[in-house]
Amino acid sequence: MRFSKNTSFGITLSVILLACLAAGMPDKQLRVEPKPVAATLVKGESDFLQGPSVLKLDDYFVWGATVVQGEDGKYHMVFSLWESGPEHEPFNNSWVLESKLGYAVSDYPDRDFKFQKIILKGAHYDGNAATWDAQSVHNPHLRKFGDKYYLYYIGGRDAGEGVAPDLDQRARVQQSLQIGVIEFSSFEDLLAGRFERPAEPLLSPRSRVKANQVLLPSPPGTEVKPDNLIVVNPSVDYNPNTGEYMLFFKGNIYEPHWKGVHGVATSKSPTGPFVAKDQFIFDVKMPDGSFASAEDPYVWYSKAYGRFFAVVKDFTGRISGGNPKDLAILESKDGLDWRLGEYPQFLKPEVTLADGSLQKLNRLERPQLLVDKRGIPRYLYAAAAVDNVNAKKDGSSFNIHIPLKIN
Repeated sequence: MRFSKNTSFGITLSVILLACLAAGMPDKQLRVEPKPVAATLVKGESDFLQGPSVLKLDDYFVWGATVVQGEDGKYHMVFSLWESGPEHEPFNNSWVLESKLGYAVSDYPDRDFKFQKIILKGAHYDGNAATWDAQSVHNPHLRKFGDKYYLYYIGGRDAGEGVAPDLDQRARVQQSLQIGVIEFSSFEDLLAGRFERPAEPLLSPRSRVKANQVLLPSPPGTEVKPDNLIVVNPSVDYNPNTGEYMLFFKGNIYEPHWKGVHGVATSKSPTGPFVAKDQFIFDVKMPDGSFASAEDPYVWYSKAYGRFFAVVKDFTGRISGGNPKDLAILESKDGLDWRLGEYPQFLKPEVTLADGSLQKLNRLERPQLLVDKRGIPRYLYAAAAVDNVNAKKDGSSFNIHIPLKIN
Protein backbone atom coordinates (compact mmCIF):
# COMPACT_ATOMS: atom_id res chain seq x y z
CA MET A 1 0.00 0.00 0.00
CA ARG A 2 1.30 3.47 -0.92
CA PHE A 3 0.26 6.76 0.63
CA SER A 4 0.12 9.99 -1.35
CA LYS A 5 2.64 12.69 -0.54
CA ASN A 6 0.21 14.61 1.64
CA THR A 7 2.27 16.61 4.13
CA SER A 8 -0.58 17.35 6.53
CA PHE A 9 -1.55 13.67 6.56
CA GLY A 10 2.05 12.71 7.36
CA ILE A 11 2.28 15.24 10.19
CA THR A 12 -1.06 14.11 11.63
CA LEU A 13 -0.05 10.46 11.45
CA SER A 14 3.26 11.22 13.17
CA VAL A 15 1.52 13.09 15.96
CA ILE A 16 -0.90 10.18 16.48
CA LEU A 17 1.92 7.65 16.55
CA LEU A 18 3.95 9.71 19.02
CA ALA A 19 0.91 10.16 21.25
CA CYS A 20 0.24 6.41 21.22
CA LEU A 21 3.85 5.65 22.13
CA ALA A 22 3.77 8.17 24.96
CA ALA A 23 0.49 6.95 26.41
CA GLY A 24 0.88 3.24 25.70
CA MET A 25 -1.46 1.27 23.49
CA PRO A 26 -4.73 1.23 25.42
CA ASP A 27 -6.51 -1.10 23.01
CA LYS A 28 -3.64 -3.48 22.37
CA GLN A 29 -3.97 -6.87 24.07
CA LEU A 30 -1.08 -8.66 25.74
CA ARG A 31 -0.83 -12.30 24.76
CA VAL A 32 2.13 -14.58 25.45
CA GLU A 33 3.21 -17.93 24.14
CA PRO A 34 5.73 -20.06 26.05
CA LYS A 35 8.83 -21.10 24.15
CA PRO A 36 10.42 -24.53 24.65
CA VAL A 37 12.56 -24.98 27.75
CA ALA A 38 15.95 -26.65 28.02
CA ALA A 39 14.79 -29.54 30.18
CA THR A 40 14.11 -33.27 30.07
CA LEU A 41 11.82 -35.57 32.03
CA VAL A 42 13.36 -37.89 34.61
CA LYS A 43 11.06 -40.76 35.56
CA GLY A 44 11.15 -42.50 38.90
CA GLU A 45 9.20 -42.87 42.11
CA SER A 46 8.48 -39.17 41.58
CA ASP A 47 8.90 -37.74 38.09
CA PHE A 48 10.65 -34.40 37.74
CA LEU A 49 12.33 -32.16 35.18
CA GLN A 50 16.04 -31.44 34.99
CA GLY A 51 18.22 -29.40 32.66
CA PRO A 52 19.69 -25.93 32.16
CA SER A 53 16.26 -24.23 32.49
CA VAL A 54 15.45 -25.94 35.80
CA LEU A 55 16.70 -25.17 39.28
CA LYS A 56 16.49 -28.37 41.31
CA LEU A 57 18.73 -29.24 44.25
CA ASP A 58 19.52 -32.56 45.87
CA ASP A 59 18.09 -32.93 49.39
CA TYR A 60 15.88 -29.83 49.06
CA PHE A 61 12.49 -28.81 47.88
CA VAL A 62 12.85 -25.79 45.56
CA TRP A 63 9.89 -23.46 45.04
CA GLY A 64 9.21 -19.85 44.02
CA ALA A 65 12.05 -17.81 42.49
CA THR A 66 12.42 -14.14 41.62
CA VAL A 67 15.07 -12.63 39.31
CA VAL A 68 16.53 -9.22 38.49
CA GLN A 69 19.43 -8.24 36.24
CA GLY A 70 22.17 -6.56 38.25
CA GLU A 71 24.54 -3.74 37.38
CA ASP A 72 27.09 -6.43 36.54
CA GLY A 73 24.86 -7.76 33.74
CA LYS A 74 24.31 -11.04 35.57
CA TYR A 75 20.92 -12.42 36.54
CA HIS A 76 20.42 -12.69 40.27
CA MET A 77 17.85 -15.07 41.74
CA VAL A 78 16.38 -15.39 45.22
CA PHE A 79 14.26 -18.49 45.76
CA SER A 80 12.51 -20.57 48.40
CA LEU A 81 14.07 -23.85 49.47
CA TRP A 82 13.94 -26.19 52.44
CA GLU A 83 15.35 -29.53 53.41
CA SER A 84 13.74 -32.73 52.15
CA GLY A 85 14.12 -36.34 53.23
CA PRO A 86 12.43 -39.00 55.31
CA GLU A 87 13.26 -37.25 58.59
CA HIS A 88 11.40 -34.09 57.51
CA GLU A 89 7.71 -33.26 57.26
CA PRO A 90 6.00 -33.77 53.87
CA PHE A 91 5.91 -30.86 51.43
CA ASN A 92 2.53 -29.50 52.53
CA ASN A 93 3.78 -29.04 56.09
CA SER A 94 7.47 -28.46 55.53
CA TRP A 95 7.14 -25.29 53.46
CA VAL A 96 5.34 -23.65 56.38
CA LEU A 97 7.74 -24.90 59.05
CA GLU A 98 11.13 -24.96 57.33
CA SER A 99 11.27 -22.65 54.28
CA LYS A 100 14.41 -20.56 53.77
CA LEU A 101 15.64 -18.17 51.08
CA GLY A 102 18.53 -19.08 48.80
CA TYR A 103 20.54 -17.18 46.20
CA ALA A 104 21.62 -18.29 42.72
CA VAL A 105 23.22 -16.44 39.79
CA SER A 106 23.59 -16.90 36.03
CA ASP A 107 24.98 -15.15 32.97
CA TYR A 108 21.68 -15.92 31.25
CA PRO A 109 18.07 -15.10 32.16
CA ASP A 110 16.59 -18.53 31.46
CA ARG A 111 19.24 -21.15 32.23
CA ASP A 112 22.31 -22.21 34.16
CA PHE A 113 21.46 -20.67 37.54
CA LYS A 114 24.01 -21.84 40.11
CA PHE A 115 23.07 -22.06 43.77
CA GLN A 116 25.46 -20.10 45.99
CA LYS A 117 24.15 -20.09 49.55
CA ILE A 118 21.17 -19.70 51.86
CA ILE A 119 20.82 -15.98 52.62
CA LEU A 120 17.92 -15.93 55.11
CA LYS A 121 16.43 -18.39 57.60
CA GLY A 122 13.79 -18.19 60.27
CA ALA A 123 15.08 -15.98 63.09
CA HIS A 124 14.92 -18.87 65.57
CA TYR A 125 18.14 -20.16 64.01
CA ASP A 126 19.79 -17.06 65.50
CA GLY A 127 18.17 -17.68 68.86
CA ASN A 128 15.18 -15.37 68.43
CA ALA A 129 11.96 -17.38 68.53
CA ALA A 130 9.70 -14.41 69.33
CA THR A 131 10.08 -12.24 66.23
CA TRP A 132 7.42 -12.19 63.49
CA ASP A 133 9.52 -14.30 61.05
CA ALA A 134 11.05 -16.67 63.60
CA GLN A 135 9.88 -19.99 62.13
CA SER A 136 10.27 -19.68 58.35
CA VAL A 137 10.73 -17.26 55.43
CA HIS A 138 9.11 -17.79 52.04
CA ASN A 139 7.64 -16.25 48.84
CA PRO A 140 10.49 -13.92 47.81
CA HIS A 141 9.79 -10.99 45.46
CA LEU A 142 12.84 -9.04 44.30
CA ARG A 143 12.65 -5.51 42.85
CA LYS A 144 14.99 -2.61 42.13
CA PHE A 145 13.79 0.96 42.63
CA GLY A 146 16.33 3.72 42.07
CA ASP A 147 19.78 2.52 43.15
CA LYS A 148 18.54 0.09 45.80
CA TYR A 149 17.27 -3.49 45.76
CA TYR A 150 14.27 -4.61 47.79
CA LEU A 151 13.60 -8.19 48.81
CA TYR A 152 9.98 -8.64 49.88
CA TYR A 153 9.16 -11.92 51.59
CA ILE A 154 6.74 -13.54 54.04
CA GLY A 155 7.51 -14.93 57.45
CA GLY A 156 5.70 -16.70 60.26
CA ARG A 157 6.20 -17.76 63.86
CA ASP A 158 4.76 -20.28 66.27
CA ALA A 159 2.84 -18.49 69.02
CA GLY A 160 2.75 -21.72 71.04
CA GLU A 161 0.12 -24.21 72.08
CA GLY A 162 -1.06 -22.02 74.95
CA VAL A 163 -2.23 -19.30 72.56
CA ALA A 164 -4.34 -21.60 70.36
CA PRO A 165 -4.64 -25.08 71.89
CA ASP A 166 -7.00 -26.29 69.13
CA LEU A 167 -4.42 -25.61 66.40
CA ASP A 168 -1.38 -27.69 65.49
CA GLN A 169 2.00 -26.09 64.86
CA ARG A 170 1.52 -25.84 61.10
CA ALA A 171 -1.78 -23.98 61.52
CA ARG A 172 -0.33 -21.65 64.14
CA VAL A 173 2.58 -20.69 61.89
CA GLN A 174 0.50 -20.49 58.71
CA GLN A 175 -2.04 -18.19 60.34
CA SER A 176 0.75 -15.85 61.48
CA LEU A 177 2.17 -15.17 58.00
CA GLN A 178 2.96 -11.52 57.24
CA ILE A 179 5.06 -9.51 54.76
CA GLY A 180 8.47 -7.94 55.37
CA VAL A 181 11.17 -6.28 53.26
CA ILE A 182 14.96 -6.14 53.21
CA GLU A 183 16.70 -3.19 51.52
CA PHE A 184 20.25 -3.65 50.22
CA SER A 185 22.67 -1.87 47.91
CA SER A 186 24.33 -4.76 46.07
CA PHE A 187 24.24 -8.50 45.81
CA GLU A 188 27.68 -8.58 47.40
CA ASP A 189 26.08 -6.96 50.45
CA LEU A 190 23.19 -9.44 50.36
CA LEU A 191 25.54 -12.42 50.25
CA ALA A 192 27.70 -10.98 53.02
CA GLY A 193 24.70 -10.33 55.25
CA ARG A 194 25.20 -6.56 55.14
CA PHE A 195 21.54 -5.67 55.51
CA GLU A 196 19.12 -4.97 58.33
CA ARG A 197 16.59 -7.68 59.01
CA PRO A 198 13.16 -6.09 59.65
CA ALA A 199 12.20 -6.18 63.31
CA GLU A 200 8.55 -5.65 62.39
CA PRO A 201 6.47 -6.76 59.40
CA LEU A 202 5.76 -4.37 56.57
CA LEU A 203 2.09 -5.33 56.42
CA SER A 204 -0.14 -7.23 58.85
CA PRO A 205 -3.78 -8.41 58.70
CA ARG A 206 -6.45 -5.95 59.90
CA SER A 207 -9.09 -8.65 60.36
CA ARG A 208 -8.86 -12.21 61.63
CA VAL A 209 -12.27 -13.63 60.83
CA LYS A 210 -12.81 -17.38 60.62
CA ALA A 211 -15.64 -19.51 62.02
CA ASN A 212 -13.41 -21.81 64.06
CA GLN A 213 -9.81 -22.91 64.65
CA VAL A 214 -8.46 -19.39 64.31
CA LEU A 215 -5.38 -17.85 65.87
CA LEU A 216 -6.15 -14.63 67.80
CA PRO A 217 -9.64 -14.08 66.30
CA SER A 218 -11.19 -10.65 65.74
CA PRO A 219 -14.25 -9.73 67.84
CA PRO A 220 -17.60 -11.04 66.53
CA GLY A 221 -19.07 -8.79 63.84
CA THR A 222 -15.70 -7.58 62.53
CA GLU A 223 -15.86 -6.64 58.84
CA VAL A 224 -13.72 -8.94 56.70
CA LYS A 225 -10.92 -7.09 54.89
CA PRO A 226 -8.89 -8.33 51.91
CA ASP A 227 -5.99 -8.71 54.36
CA ASN A 228 -7.89 -11.24 56.43
CA LEU A 229 -6.04 -13.67 58.71
CA ILE A 230 -2.79 -13.52 56.69
CA VAL A 231 -1.01 -11.27 54.20
CA VAL A 232 1.20 -13.19 51.77
CA ASN A 233 2.40 -13.36 48.15
CA PRO A 234 3.77 -9.79 47.93
CA SER A 235 4.15 -8.07 44.56
CA VAL A 236 5.27 -4.44 44.42
CA ASP A 237 5.52 -1.86 41.66
CA TYR A 238 5.68 1.90 41.23
CA ASN A 239 2.58 3.68 39.96
CA PRO A 240 3.75 6.45 37.60
CA ASN A 241 0.31 8.06 37.65
CA THR A 242 0.20 8.63 41.42
CA GLY A 243 3.86 8.56 42.45
CA GLU A 244 3.10 5.78 44.94
CA TYR A 245 4.35 2.26 45.42
CA MET A 246 1.64 -0.38 45.32
CA LEU A 247 1.97 -3.56 47.38
CA PHE A 248 -0.38 -6.29 46.16
CA PHE A 249 -1.08 -9.18 48.50
CA LYS A 250 -3.26 -12.21 49.16
CA GLY A 251 -5.48 -12.79 52.18
CA ASN A 252 -7.82 -15.66 53.11
CA ILE A 253 -11.59 -15.60 53.44
CA TYR A 254 -14.05 -18.42 54.14
CA GLU A 255 -17.36 -18.74 52.19
CA PRO A 256 -17.53 -21.07 54.16
CA HIS A 257 -14.46 -22.82 52.76
CA TRP A 258 -11.05 -21.30 52.12
CA LYS A 259 -10.58 -18.89 49.23
CA GLY A 260 -7.64 -16.71 48.27
CA VAL A 261 -8.59 -13.04 47.79
CA HIS A 262 -6.48 -9.99 47.09
CA GLY A 263 -5.96 -6.42 48.13
CA VAL A 264 -3.48 -3.58 47.73
CA ALA A 265 -1.63 -1.22 50.03
CA THR A 266 0.11 2.02 49.00
CA SER A 267 3.09 4.03 50.20
CA LYS A 268 5.35 6.86 49.09
CA SER A 269 8.35 4.62 49.79
CA PRO A 270 9.19 1.03 48.80
CA THR A 271 9.89 0.34 52.49
CA GLY A 272 6.57 1.77 53.71
CA PRO A 273 4.67 2.53 55.74
CA PHE A 274 2.06 0.87 53.53
CA VAL A 275 -1.63 1.53 54.11
CA ALA A 276 -4.00 -1.21 52.98
CA LYS A 277 -7.21 -0.30 51.19
CA ASP A 278 -10.57 -1.91 51.97
CA GLN A 279 -11.20 -2.72 48.31
CA PHE A 280 -11.00 -6.32 47.08
CA ILE A 281 -9.16 -6.51 43.77
CA PHE A 282 -8.94 -9.19 41.03
CA ASP A 283 -12.53 -9.75 42.20
CA VAL A 284 -13.83 -12.06 39.49
CA LYS A 285 -17.01 -13.75 40.71
CA MET A 286 -18.31 -17.29 40.51
CA PRO A 287 -21.85 -17.91 39.15
CA ASP A 288 -23.20 -17.78 42.73
CA GLY A 289 -21.65 -14.34 43.31
CA SER A 290 -18.81 -15.53 45.54
CA PHE A 291 -15.15 -14.78 44.83
CA ALA A 292 -13.22 -16.92 42.37
CA SER A 293 -10.28 -18.20 44.40
CA ALA A 294 -6.78 -17.26 43.25
CA GLU A 295 -3.29 -16.63 44.61
CA ASP A 296 0.33 -15.79 43.75
CA PRO A 297 -0.12 -12.42 42.00
CA TYR A 298 2.73 -10.90 40.01
CA VAL A 299 1.84 -7.29 39.15
CA TRP A 300 3.70 -4.82 36.98
CA TYR A 301 3.11 -1.56 35.14
CA SER A 302 3.76 -1.67 31.40
CA LYS A 303 4.78 1.54 29.65
CA ALA A 304 4.27 -0.21 26.32
CA TYR A 305 0.61 -0.88 27.08
CA GLY A 306 -0.09 2.06 29.39
CA ARG A 307 -1.58 -0.07 32.17
CA PHE A 308 -0.99 -2.59 34.94
CA PHE A 309 -1.08 -6.33 34.42
CA ALA A 310 -1.43 -9.09 37.01
CA VAL A 311 -0.72 -12.79 36.55
CA VAL A 312 -2.39 -15.05 39.14
CA LYS A 313 -2.85 -18.75 39.76
CA ASP A 314 -6.52 -19.52 39.08
CA PHE A 315 -7.98 -22.31 41.23
CA THR A 316 -11.29 -22.54 39.35
CA GLY A 317 -10.74 -21.67 35.68
CA ARG A 318 -13.25 -18.85 36.09
CA ILE A 319 -10.60 -16.13 35.72
CA SER A 320 -8.60 -17.65 32.87
CA GLY A 321 -11.66 -18.89 31.01
CA GLY A 322 -9.91 -22.25 30.86
CA ASN A 323 -9.26 -24.89 33.48
CA PRO A 324 -8.36 -24.95 37.18
CA LYS A 325 -4.61 -24.45 37.82
CA ASP A 326 -4.20 -22.16 34.79
CA LEU A 327 -2.22 -18.95 35.17
CA ALA A 328 -4.60 -16.09 34.35
CA ILE A 329 -3.93 -12.46 33.47
CA LEU A 330 -5.93 -9.34 34.37
CA GLU A 331 -5.37 -5.67 33.56
CA SER A 332 -6.00 -2.28 35.14
CA LYS A 333 -5.47 1.39 34.38
CA ASP A 334 -4.96 2.39 38.01
CA GLY A 335 -4.05 -0.81 39.87
CA LEU A 336 -7.37 -0.76 41.75
CA ASP A 337 -10.11 -1.60 39.26
CA TRP A 338 -9.27 -4.76 37.33
CA ARG A 339 -10.82 -6.47 34.34
CA LEU A 340 -10.22 -9.46 32.13
CA GLY A 341 -8.75 -8.76 28.73
CA GLU A 342 -9.38 -10.51 25.45
CA TYR A 343 -6.89 -13.28 26.31
CA PRO A 344 -7.27 -13.99 30.06
CA GLN A 345 -5.50 -17.35 29.92
CA PHE A 346 -1.81 -16.57 30.46
CA LEU A 347 -0.38 -20.11 30.52
CA LYS A 348 -1.60 -23.66 31.04
CA PRO A 349 0.16 -25.91 33.57
CA GLU A 350 2.41 -27.48 30.93
CA VAL A 351 5.72 -26.86 29.18
CA THR A 352 7.24 -27.79 25.84
CA LEU A 353 10.55 -29.55 26.36
CA ALA A 354 13.66 -29.23 24.22
CA ASP A 355 12.77 -32.37 22.25
CA GLY A 356 9.41 -30.87 21.31
CA SER A 357 7.32 -33.03 23.64
CA LEU A 358 4.60 -31.48 25.79
CA GLN A 359 4.92 -32.12 29.51
CA LYS A 360 1.89 -31.70 31.77
CA LEU A 361 2.59 -30.35 35.26
CA ASN A 362 0.62 -30.96 38.43
CA ARG A 363 1.86 -27.64 39.84
CA LEU A 364 2.82 -24.45 38.04
CA GLU A 365 2.56 -21.48 40.39
CA ARG A 366 4.34 -18.60 42.15
CA PRO A 367 4.75 -16.82 38.78
CA GLN A 368 7.48 -14.18 38.77
CA LEU A 369 8.43 -12.35 35.59
CA LEU A 370 11.45 -10.63 34.12
CA VAL A 371 10.09 -7.71 32.11
CA ASP A 372 12.01 -5.36 29.85
CA LYS A 373 12.25 -1.59 30.26
CA ARG A 374 8.97 -1.10 28.40
CA GLY A 375 7.16 -3.50 30.69
CA ILE A 376 6.93 -6.40 28.26
CA PRO A 377 7.34 -9.84 29.92
CA ARG A 378 10.27 -11.82 28.53
CA TYR A 379 10.77 -14.69 31.00
CA LEU A 380 8.61 -16.52 33.51
CA TYR A 381 9.98 -18.20 36.64
CA ALA A 382 7.52 -20.64 38.17
CA ALA A 383 7.48 -23.16 40.99
CA ALA A 384 6.61 -26.52 39.50
CA ALA A 385 6.18 -30.23 40.03
CA VAL A 386 5.30 -33.06 37.66
CA ASP A 387 3.51 -35.05 40.38
CA ASN A 388 1.38 -33.87 43.28
CA VAL A 389 4.05 -33.06 45.88
CA ASN A 390 1.82 -32.37 48.89
CA ALA A 391 2.52 -35.71 50.58
CA LYS A 392 6.07 -36.06 49.25
CA LYS A 393 9.29 -35.91 51.23
CA ASP A 394 11.65 -36.48 48.30
CA GLY A 395 12.44 -32.94 47.10
CA SER A 396 10.81 -33.52 43.70
CA SER A 397 9.71 -29.88 43.18
CA PHE A 398 11.76 -27.39 41.15
CA ASN A 399 11.71 -23.94 39.61
CA ILE A 400 11.39 -23.73 35.84
CA HIS A 401 12.48 -20.76 33.70
CA ILE A 402 10.32 -20.23 30.61
CA PRO A 403 11.16 -17.77 27.80
CA LEU A 404 8.10 -16.01 26.45
CA LYS A 405 7.07 -14.99 22.95
CA ILE A 406 4.75 -11.99 22.67
CA ASN A 407 1.96 -12.32 20.12
